[in-house]
Amino acid sequence: MDKRSVTCCFTGHRDIPRDQFKTITVRTELTIRKLIIVSGVQYFGVGGALGFDTLAAQILFRLRETDFPYIKVILVYPFEDFTSRWTDDQKDTYARMLSKYDKCVCISPVSSKEAYLARDRRLVDESSHCVAYCTRNTGGTAYTLRYAANKGGVSIHNVASDGAFC
Repeated sequence: MDKRSVTCCFTGHRDIPRDQFKTITVRTELTIRKLIIVSGVQYFGVGGALGFDTLAAQILFRLRETDFPYIKVILVYPFEDFTSRWTDDQKDTYARMLSKYDKCVCISPVSSKEAYLARDRRLVDESSHCVAYCTRNTGGTAYTLRYAANKGGVSIHNVASDGAFC
């Protein structure tokens, strides 16, 4: 079996407006369910960032506990201690989630901006689907979506709007 064909990655902004949070959550869950049921996706790569990555991981953990016990959730993080500038609450949430991942992959032994981009490329390179929350054409999320679009063979699902691409 080609694992890439049954793998999905996530990319999205760190800030999700409160008035859109429920809508984005529902769209993300519906997209994940469709990918599992229709496309046979079993592996989900998450980047570990605040915001959309955390939301996606929480949805995946819940779906694995309730409906799809066979799915695997993989954390791909840029470098050790990438959470050092987070608040204590954010670090606590991350720590509670850490043991729920089926596998954790560290991209770089050293802290750098390039490690974040390398993480994003790795997630896309190993996926045939990318679920995104993208509302602007700049930043890491837009970079990752452009990379996925230029790579080819990656279907992009933007939950920020009805199918719009950043």
